[in-house]
Amino acid sequence: MSFLQPMFLAALPLIALPIIIHLINQRRYQTIRWAAMMFLLAANKMSRGYARLRQWLIMAFRMAAIAGLTFAVARPLAGGWLGLSAGGRPDTTIILLDRSPSMQETSGGAGGSKLETARQQLVQTLKTVGSARWVVIESATNTPHELESIDTLLNAPSAEPASASSDIPGMLQAAHDYIQANKTGRTEVWIASDLRENDWNSESGRWQTLRDAFLEFRQAVRFHLLAYPKPAPTNLEVRVTCVRRRQAGDEAELLVSLRLEREGGGDAKVSVPVQFEIQGARSVVTVEMAGPHYELKDHRIPLEKSHTHGWGKVSIPADANPADNAYWFAFDKPAPRHTLIVSDDPQTARALELSSTISPDPTLTCTAEVVPPDHLDSVDWADLGLILWQAPLPGERWTKELQGFVEGGGYLMFFPTRSAGEGEFLGTHWASWSDEKQDIPVENWRGDQDLLAHTQSGTALPVGQLQIHRYCKLAGEFTPLGSLRGGAPLLARVATNAGGVYFCTTTPALGDSTLASNGIVLYVLVQRALAAGAARRESTRQVVAGEVPSGEKPSQWIRLAADGTTGDPALQSGVYQSSGRLLAVNRAAAEDSAAVVADRKVAGVFRGLDFIRVDDQAGNFASLIQEIWRVFLVAMMTALVVEAALCLPHRTRAVVRAAS
Repeated sequence: MSFLQPMFLAALPLIALPIIIHLINQRRYQTIRWAAMMFLLAANKMSRGYARLRQWLIMAFRMAAIAGLTFAVARPLAGGWLGLSAGGRPDTTIILLDRSPSMQETSGGAGGSKLETARQQLVQTLKTVGSARWVVIESATNTPHELESIDTLLNAPSAEPASASSDIPGMLQAAHDYIQANKTGRTEVWIASDLRENDWNSESGRWQTLRDAFLEFRQAVRFHLLAYPKPAPTNLEVRVTCVRRRQAGDEAELLVSLRLEREGGGDAKVSVPVQFEIQGARSVVTVEMAGPHYELKDHRIPLEKSHTHGWGKVSIPADANPADNAYWFAFDKPAPRHTLIVSDDPQTARALELSSTISPDPTLTCTAEVVPPDHLDSVDWADLGLILWQAPLPGERWTKELQGFVEGGGYLMFFPTRSAGEGEFLGTHWASWSDEKQDIPVENWRGDQDLLAHTQSGTALPVGQLQIHRYCKLAGEFTPLGSLRGGAPLLARVATNAGGVYFCTTTPALGDSTLASNGIVLYVLVQRALAAGAARRESTRQVVAGEVPSGEKPSQWIRLAADGTTGDPALQSGVYQSSGRLLAVNRAAAEDSAAVVADRKVAGVFRGLDFIRVDDQAGNFASLIQEIWRVFLVAMMTALVVEAALCLPHRTRAVVRAAS
């Protein structure tokens, strides 16, 4: 049990007041033994036990009345958050609201979504608890906004659903910065989330830093988690994996590949009608899904020859989560893919040239140019999609040129030279070559995303079959995508705002690795990087919600079709036009069938902090807490009535003697 006014519990020692009064009254009289009275005491001995019991009951009910009054004034609460307001009313309440697509999931009944339920529960609960200041940090922007009252959370635009993923550690960092900058006093942080791993990133090292930072505060900071971890087992998700326009003679067609996933797996066979919409023209294909996954590859949709670019949508019938029932796309004539290879090593340059010029599609034109490092003045950077750099790291002049190329959406991949040399790029540099006597196998790699991800059918790349004879050690700030035995990175990505920068710690040379002889991995990662980099030259672009491409201003986008009607275009799935370019905005791939963070991991990330968790479910609008002071008030009145009844004198019976 918890209390809204715990300070009044200091009056609980007054419960002993009846005992104190009883003891004082006893000391007011002295007992004098008188022989004549001893006979009367002996005669009354049979009724003494009942009299003493009656006196104890009177005292007990008097004490109960005082206790009931004290508890009633302290305003006790009943519900899931035990110890909810043990410290009294907070000075500041900060709400971290998860608006990610998975929070739009319902329980399958007539109730609202997880997000709607969380907002209702937060308003009901926090209105009861009270606060001097309300602040909300929503997941799309991670920016604190003060609320005039907690009721405004129900209709605030910043609390509406969004297509962007959440960054819970980033939201907590924003809360920490707000507390530190505003000297908020006693603070409570309320988190409403469905505990998806892609939003929480529970293995990140940021959690330890956050824990230490919050523990350094002098003022008390309490954390409350309102969790909605239960997924809907029947929910279906659709995602477009590839869109290509192909023209053969006078005929043109659009090839659309998609993937269906079922939440929680399941082997039951279901028929799913998939609707394709190309700028208003609709068609439906029914597929039979037997299992957790289904792939539809290169579904053909006829196009007019003049229809060179446009947009469309793939959708499935409404189910538990409307946020993953549609996927938007834009298409255009494929742009030529051009790669620049900077190298003085003919063997390495030849392997890279073959990987970048063999087109995965006959309709795509892939070309490559090999230049030594001292001939970069003649390069036309605007035509490039990918740069493969196997030379000493660039100096100041070419570093600025390459950074501009990456910021414009280009992709850059470094390979080591025979001598590591000096220099760095974006805080990362080569260290020294390894001197291993035996081949080094690849131990693990990221198969869920980026250049080494599984194929569209879910098949893993044969990265584990590679043998690395020599590799160059890497130093700086980077994210490993593949690691060798012992933990050294094989392929690493450096953080950028746009485009991509990668470091491969070995080369395709025969003396260094089997990247060339077992060329599948090299070909796939080069073609994936080339496709992503070439997209910057196309008039269409796939955009992940919440990630604004470099140079774009969402406020200037023109809405052509979207799931939402208001709000920031960069946060709502749909198709927008920007300076003649079509932008298709969709949820991140990690949102589909994301795992729920285990309970032990949730407890671990808040280890050492004042933390309370309550699990709820979508559509449950019953109040999580309620005041029960009336119960104690009724108990006090009942105790007073019983005490008064016990204090009433016994009615004496008249003794009538018969006349003699």
